[in-house]
Amino acid sequence: MNVNQSAPPVPPFGQPQPVYPGYHQSSYGGQPGPTVPPVAYGAYNGPVSGYQQTPPQGMSRAPPSSGVPPASTAQAASAQTAYTQFGQGDVQNGPSSSVQMQRLPGSQPFGSPLAPAVSQPAVLPSYGPPPTSAQVTAQLAGMQISGAVAPAPPPSGLGYGPPTSLASASGSFPNSGLYGSYPQGQAPPLGQTQGHPGVHPPQRSALPLASSFTPPASGGPRMPSVTGPPLPGQGFGGPPVSQPNHVSSPPPQALPPGAQMTGPPGPPPPMQSPPQPGYPLQQNGSFGPARGSQPSYGSPYPGAPTFGSQPGPPQPLPPKRLDPDAIPSPIQVIEDDRNNRGSEPFVTGVRGQVPPLVTTNFLVKDQGNASPRYIRCTSYNIPCTSDMAKQAQVPLAAVIKPLARLPPEEASPYVVDHGESGPLRCNRCKAYMCPFMQFVEGGRRFQCCFCSCVNDVPPHYFQHLDHTGKRVDAYDRPELSLGSYEFLATVDYCKNNKFPSPPAFIFMIDVSYNAIRTGLVRLLCEELKSLLDFLPREGGAEESAVRVGFVTYNKVLHFYNVKSSLAQPQMMVVSDVADVFVPLLDGFLVNVSESRAVITSLLDQIPEMFADTRETETVFAPVIQAGMEALKAAECAGKLFLFHTSLPIAEAPGKLKNRDDRKLINTDKEKTLFQPQTGTYQTLAKECVAQGCCVDLFLFPNQYVDVATLSVVPQLTGGSVYKYACFQVENDQERFLRDLRRDVQKIVGFDAVMRVRTSTGIRAVDFFGAFYMSNTTDVELAGLDEDKTVTVEFKHDDRLNEESGALLQCALLYTSCAGQRRLRIHNLALNCCTQLADLYRNCETDTLINYMAKFAYRGVLSSPVKTVRDALITQCAQILACYRKNCASPSSAGQLILPECMKLLPVYLNCVLKSDVLQPGAEVTTDDRAYVRQLVTTMDVAETNVFFYPRLLPLTKSPIESTAEPPAVRASEERLSNGDIYLLENGLNLFLWVGASVQQGVVQSLFSVASFSQITSGLSVLPVLDNPLSKKVRGLIDSLRAQRSRYMKLIVVKQEDKLEMLFKHFLVEDKSLNGGASYVDFLCHMHKEIRQLLS
Repeated sequence: MNVNQSAPPVPPFGQPQPVYPGYHQSSYGGQPGPTVPPVAYGAYNGPVSGYQQTPPQGMSRAPPSSGVPPASTAQAASAQTAYTQFGQGDVQNGPSSSVQMQRLPGSQPFGSPLAPAVSQPAVLPSYGPPPTSAQVTAQLAGMQISGAVAPAPPPSGLGYGPPTSLASASGSFPNSGLYGSYPQGQAPPLGQTQGHPGVHPPQRSALPLASSFTPPASGGPRMPSVTGPPLPGQGFGGPPVSQPNHVSSPPPQALPPGAQMTGPPGPPPPMQSPPQPGYPLQQNGSFGPARGSQPSYGSPYPGAPTFGSQPGPPQPLPPKRLDPDAIPSPIQVIEDDRNNRGSEPFVTGVRGQVPPLVTTNFLVKDQGNASPRYIRCTSYNIPCTSDMAKQAQVPLAAVIKPLARLPPEEASPYVVDHGESGPLRCNRCKAYMCPFMQFVEGGRRFQCCFCSCVNDVPPHYFQHLDHTGKRVDAYDRPELSLGSYEFLATVDYCKNNKFPSPPAFIFMIDVSYNAIRTGLVRLLCEELKSLLDFLPREGGAEESAVRVGFVTYNKVLHFYNVKSSLAQPQMMVVSDVADVFVPLLDGFLVNVSESRAVITSLLDQIPEMFADTRETETVFAPVIQAGMEALKAAECAGKLFLFHTSLPIAEAPGKLKNRDDRKLINTDKEKTLFQPQTGTYQTLAKECVAQGCCVDLFLFPNQYVDVATLSVVPQLTGGSVYKYACFQVENDQERFLRDLRRDVQKIVGFDAVMRVRTSTGIRAVDFFGAFYMSNTTDVELAGLDEDKTVTVEFKHDDRLNEESGALLQCALLYTSCAGQRRLRIHNLALNCCTQLADLYRNCETDTLINYMAKFAYRGVLSSPVKTVRDALITQCAQILACYRKNCASPSSAGQLILPECMKLLPVYLNCVLKSDVLQPGAEVTTDDRAYVRQLVTTMDVAETNVFFYPRLLPLTKSPIESTAEPPAVRASEERLSNGDIYLLENGLNLFLWVGASVQQGVVQSLFSVASFSQITSGLSVLPVLDNPLSKKVRGLIDSLRAQRSRYMKLIVVKQEDKLEMLFKHFLVEDKSLNGGASYVDFLCHMHKEIRQLLS
């Protein structure tokens, strides 16, 4: 991820921004009114212009300004360059206008948060007849996010807002319509256009930690947001004209027929222009050739607008649609964090600091707290009491990745060797020595920071204290100065009080008909010949200490003796699968370099031996049992790599039946689809954990294989599951081999136990991840690799103290790849607060979503999916309602107010709710859901972030010579231009979407074909061409793959192609085909839920 991006996708909030030419910008909130009571008009950190991402080349961005421009400079302000996002040839969900764009002179007052706005009377045209006595006030799509308050857009359906009869101070007319367009889906009423006297309400500023805006009434009852007498000029009149859901084309200069302008010229309303060449207007935010009327998908929430139906006769109150640019943008938040926090290293010396976002590339300097690469928390300031925590409903959790891989510029944890005495610990609570321990009595004793017990310092560890009470050797000892470090464990920390042997890897290969027929066995054996040279090794070791063994199986098991003294490998068959035993000890697990010739010979022979097999049935549990028994016989821990193709239906323990039943979806029995169908595998997993036998499963199914049951052992032993449905060597070998290489080479700890200790007042109560627990405190992991996380939830058991804060210590005892027993320690100090505002100011939404997704994904095992979804929505509403009630400044109920650091909670939560596990589409299989469910359980925060909200990168907007990653755009179809090419990635999938109007030169440079129609849809490899664009795109794809723990297979998708449905599934801000709400609709729904809680 490169931080030095060419241009942020949307201008930073809090500064004036260019608007659409041809529209005036409203000066709402700029003028204090003489008689009208104040109304809250929210602004979202300054006005955001409509649909604007990166400026086209050669156009300048409006200079930032702060505060209120004096009247004399208003004209200068109006001369700021305006631009739109789309260059020539781009069509954005509707026809582009060929009419020249005009910009009327105007001044834009910006109020600083607390300064009164400069009084600037102005004349504004209003669309609609003079106000009648029956005046209606409507909700505003304004926004408030801490800090600067900016003009809000006009109320939907009110024409263009209240004009005044006084002349403008600057002699020019202020612009009206902040977002450069009427509210989505609605045009102003047609009629006489004339000015009416009116006043502007004064501005209002919000608490500097909230963001608020008023959604339209589509999600709930229509509530007026203006209290007191309505403003003159705010009346409805004339039949409304429906407007297509697009904002990219400026309106034509000419007035619509029949409309007259009296008074100063103002912005004309969009007219119903005749159809233009290209794409016809469509109501549902999609584009492309006319598709006829589209089915009207049922609305997920009562009252939510249903898109897809054709516009009918004019309604008196048209449904209002929130401007997507007026609601918090994940892209903007990510970009701002990169710009603000990407350049400075994150120094961990201060307690309770919130780290930069996971999407920001930053360097960490460990000065006493563990790096956020190891531990991230949902909040870095936790409530002092359980009552306060219950009130806020913010889960207190930490996502811990104990063996996380660090970037090369950061040092791995130091290894501390205390000799035979072992690491120093508290006598009472057994916490390990760390920087927070307090030395007393001249250094002869120390007070434990977790339980306050005072312990003696052993003579060999004694050191004098300096004048501040710190040991003089504190900076020479990692455990006294760093947040993360390792201790070499003594024999007391080992099983049976003897040091462990180095671990072993056993490759267990399915040689049934399916595996042979697809070419899988031949491919795998060929790869293993070279891969065995890259087994994990410690530090500077010349070769790996890991030993290897080989088993093949179908209905029976074949063990191989590959002892170095043999000329040829020997095969031993175990046909009694009901009671598996290991037929040989000597020669089964060997050192690769010693037995190289015999292993190569075996790998050459396996594909030939089974080439003519007709055996289609397989066993599964006995294979794991055999591997585990082999490790037990060799007295070592290790890992089984299982390559399996089909449902194990052969007569044996763990035999399964096909129980796939889509009719159970959305019923109370749906949970059974996620549960294992037999208890055999839990029992087996328990035995594996006791032996330190971790299982990694590679699945190659052509049909249902019951992933929910087969993944039980990998899940409980700390292993991984990889799934390659309908595997074909030519299409999938690259993905499989890359995953296999990384899986074999990555750093793993074996036979591990993890415990999380906390200071008095909170304790760890719940754990999520791939592990086994035989008691309530110890997380047991047969294996733990660098990609796995364990998520821990904390609850209060006493009152916390603001001064002393709260401490966490994660201790992981494990055997390294070289067979060394080690303890890895991570420490983190958090702040404690008595004010809810401090809690909400120090939360991390990405971590919160990681926890909530895991909590929900575990919930589907025991509750109906609908119950799980409702619980998520309720919890999110409670979190935001508590903030609104206790932390936000008073404002109209029509406003939705979000905490600054949680403003993305609704959009991300909606992505979790729409995910395949909680809301499957018709094309999602039961196995896919079970696979994703167990995958998310061990994901870290960066992985869940991109998994639930994919990255969408436009490829032709940024300069070809730029090596930086192009700025992302929001994951919505409205952001796609059919003249561009986009990459979309979510950590598992990678799509290259090609617009139908892409220039021929671009098609030629990337695909080496003459036109769009000749591109092969579903292509998975780009041709290697010697031109700058091809090199840039392939380089970008490589860099995206390098950032992820699993290899993402590329799929090329052409606009309007059948594969496009799959691609659109990942445009998570849009309504999904299976009933998932769009971001806009969900925000309205959340607002309704919050208001219900508050009332």
